[in-house]
Amino acid sequence: MDIRDLLGEVAKTYNKAAGTARGVPAQDLLRAVGRDHELPLPSGFVARGYGGQGNATSTPWVGVFDPDVSEDPKQGLYLAYLFSAELSAVTLTLQQGMTLLEERFQAKRDLCAHLRDRARVLRGALPERLATGWRQPLALGASGWRPVTYEAGSVVARRYEIADMPREEELRDDLSQAASLLQRAATAERLWWLEGRGREMELEYPSDRHVGSVSLDGFRPKDSSDYIANIAARQQIKKRSHEALIAAFGQYVADRGYVPTTVGVHPKDLVLHRATAGAGREEWLVEAKVVAKGNPTSAVRGAVGQLLEYRHFLYRERDMPLPRLLGLFTEDIGVYASYLEDHDIASVWQAQDGQGWDGSAGAVASGLVGVGR
Repeated sequence: MDIRDLLGEVAKTYNKAAGTARGVPAQDLLRAVGRDHELPLPSGFVARGYGGQGNATSTPWVGVFDPDVSEDPKQGLYLAYLFSAELSAVTLTLQQGMTLLEERFQAKRDLCAHLRDRARVLRGALPERLATGWRQPLALGASGWRPVTYEAGSVVARRYEIADMPREEELRDDLSQAASLLQRAATAERLWWLEGRGREMELEYPSDRHVGSVSLDGFRPKDSSDYIANIAARQQIKKRSHEALIAAFGQYVADRGYVPTTVGVHPKDLVLHRATAGAGREEWLVEAKVVAKGNPTSAVRGAVGQLLEYRHFLYRERDMPLPRLLGLFTEDIGVYASYLEDHDIASVWQAQDGQGWDGSAGAVASGLVGVGR
């Protein structure tokens, strides 16, 4: 489904008074986004529509998410097509998830002030050449607290009048630009954390959910079920599908003479060291990615970007010995294995039968896996 057609149909048919039940045309359309209606999104992105839960919202919206940044509108950064209350306009905005902040800021004015301050800092981190034309305020024309927090949480935005919608090609180009702005802003957030300017995330693992081996004291991966994250003295439940990948590989590579570590290495997914005393302290920096729908392109790009970013800021800028780099994937990445090797990045992936591990030539030579190509 084209972006233009979707936005126009929602604006034409949405009726807050009709509620959210099945059979309400606009609500059914929004629920079908990303399921029955696939949009032309940037590679690796996913979309979902929102018309309210229980009560219909006055400002329906379609979220566009980069899974490497956040798939949850309650937290992190994401893109959204937010409709104005009178449905005469829709704005593509880079939004901050705020639901999980509500426990921290009991007063809505304090929450909005926090969101506006953070939005201002994020805007300042965006290259001017990319942000030109995106510094429009978000104006939804609604008085409820949720639309007001959306307005406060908007980092950058571009407004479209429904009566004068751009061509589909222009909408797709704008979405591609917004995706780049989202990834730049997410990188800025990570770097602030690394420099100690962000709020530190501390992970607390339920005692019955992590590996308890004496030889793996520093390896406590979350499983693929919920884990608890304490952020600024509040707890939130999160799901991370790639945790199962990290847990399985950590156990496997420990049997091959490596010590896997996940404790105290955030934001890194995993680091490895040789277990033998004479092997020195050469470190492997591991970035884990889930390959979506059999297409490794986005996963490989994400792994390369984060591995190089972390190597630069966590090692080179701190005058620490540079690590060796490893991309860890849920399935075979095909021709990208040799591409990564050309950039001195080894790769490992789960075997097709799900029972073992294969890898690139560099991974085999280093003893990370026994089978490769």
